[in-house]
Amino acid sequence: MSTGSGISIIKANSFFKINDFINFPADIYKDDAAWIAPLKLERRLHFSRLNPFFQHASWQAWLALRDGRVVGRICAQVDELHRQRYGDNTGHFGLLELVEDEAVLAALCETAESWLKQRGATQITGPMGFSTNQECGLLVEGFEHSPVVMMPHAMPWYAPMLEARGYQAAKDLLAYWVNVDFETPRIMTRLVKRYASNVRIRKLDRGRFAEEMSVLRDIFNDAWSENWGFVPFTEAEFKELGSSLRLLVPDEYIQIVEIDERPVAFIAALPNINEVAKDLEGSLFPLGWLKLLRRLKNNEAKTGRVPLMGVRKQYQNRPIGMALAFLSIDAVRKELWARGVKEVEMSWILEDNSGMRSILDSIGSSMYKRYRLFRKDLAVDGGE
Repeated sequence: MSTGSGISIIKANSFFKINDFINFPADIYKDDAAWIAPLKLERRLHFSRLNPFFQHASWQAWLALRDGRVVGRICAQVDELHRQRYGDNTGHFGLLELVEDEAVLAALCETAESWLKQRGATQITGPMGFSTNQECGLLVEGFEHSPVVMMPHAMPWYAPMLEARGYQAAKDLLAYWVNVDFETPRIMTRLVKRYASNVRIRKLDRGRFAEEMSVLRDIFNDAWSENWGFVPFTEAEFKELGSSLRLLVPDEYIQIVEIDERPVAFIAALPNINEVAKDLEGSLFPLGWLKLLRRLKNNEAKTGRVPLMGVRKQYQNRPIGMALAFLSIDAVRKELWARGVKEVEMSWILEDNSGMRSILDSIGSSMYKRYRLFRKDLAVDGGE
């Protein structure tokens, strides 16, 4: 498809076009000292049929070209699980990257919007790559900080350009920076002591790995079930996530809290792969994978990320819920510290999650990044 502005939009359907899709951000961020290239192999697998997300969703990716050169990219997706929960008129966009040119954004957005309208969507939300259980949100504050593992980066002009095209803020997601050696607040000490008699904290049991992953998935899906935009992890999706956790993290980085021997909360931490892979520029070949594994084995990552955490719904919005959340954080931070990790990012935190934000404030952490999900109503005109 060609536009009147000399921009062509093509589908990224072939192996080589997906390569262009994966490689394009390197052009955008070549002068951005904060940017760290994601691992290309991981991106390739993410966009492949091996991604279990595509068992319940369809998607399309596009490239914007001007004079034969890639100047932008975008994708759109329809998630049947999301539609079952929120209505058949929903659709999403994601993986947006482009040069600072309103005409390029217009061409990309019109293409994604048209594709979604043809599939019954009357609203579009994003960016998501591909759901709220994966990368989501557009960075709008904290551009000077490098992205940690499995987190997106962005250019400052993306949000204003989207707003100019009628996209409005739907939900803000926050990232907190936590010093691992924080001092336990007195109020938390008293709160934990109140419930200590029947609470047990333990690390992941690798000998029962499949069963443990089922437990974590059950807690997470229950804990997050009433949060904005929630879509449950499928068994296949959490199994794939578990494969990554099994490879990358020691058992102690996953802590499970039990009450009367019933798992009721958990937390999972990751070493910040981005910290030790920046010089690889996204490539694991020919020797990049050896360097990465050696650096992880030697605990060279001094920062980390907590991407998964949950407290069962029945305990939320109660003092015991805050105690369980703090016990989880406290347990994993001790293990991180023992392996030389000094600081971690906790993300994402919903802006209206006052309970978790109060815990993070109490331990002296600070909100240092803000991500925004945008929404736009689509005119029902049948698309192209």
